[in-house]
Amino acid sequence: MRFRNRTQAGRMLARVLFEHGDFAGALVLALPRGGVPVAFEVAKVLQLPLDVCVVRKLGVPGREEYAFGAIAGGGVSVINDDVVQQLQLSPEAIEDVVRTERAELERRERVYRSGLPAQDVLRRKVLVVDDGIATGSTMLAAVRGLRQQGAAAVVAAAPVASPEALKALRHEADQGAVRAVPR
Repeated sequence: MRFRNRTQAGRMLARVLFEHGDFAGALVLALPRGGVPVAFEVAKVLQLPLDVCVVRKLGVPGREEYAFGAIAGGGVSVINDDVVQQLQLSPEAIEDVVRTERAELERRERVYRSGLPAQDVLRRKVLVVDDGIATGSTMLAAVRGLRQQGAAAVVAAAPVASPEALKALRHEADQGAVRAVPR
């Protein structure tokens, strides 16, 4: 099944989440930008507060859409060693990308928040929502970052996800990556 748009995908995901567990008192965090409209619908249907969780993909130099990892706040980094080895990325090249993306992550957090503090996740169940999970790197960085901040439970949720991403997240997120439409 294909979704007409992210709004429909978010509504369908919210229905699955509603049936999937008890989210009373939870917090919905959207991975910008594509995850925001999906998470908005999830938060609306589940009647939960919404915030953003800023993460950045680490793109291969010259092929930025092809990720070798991702970063989140608090110094969290997820590096795909297979991609790094396959492309023979040097430690210097990796560090340059990480430095650039960390500065962009910090800039976006300031812009998105407009000076407001982030929602406190300490001892709270958190639903991290994106519009789709391809490799799992950005979601994995978000999950690890939220664990570092003391979240009680972290649920990774997206309307679509690759089997590889589901496998990677199964060991990190409390309820894996939930998909709105089973394959």
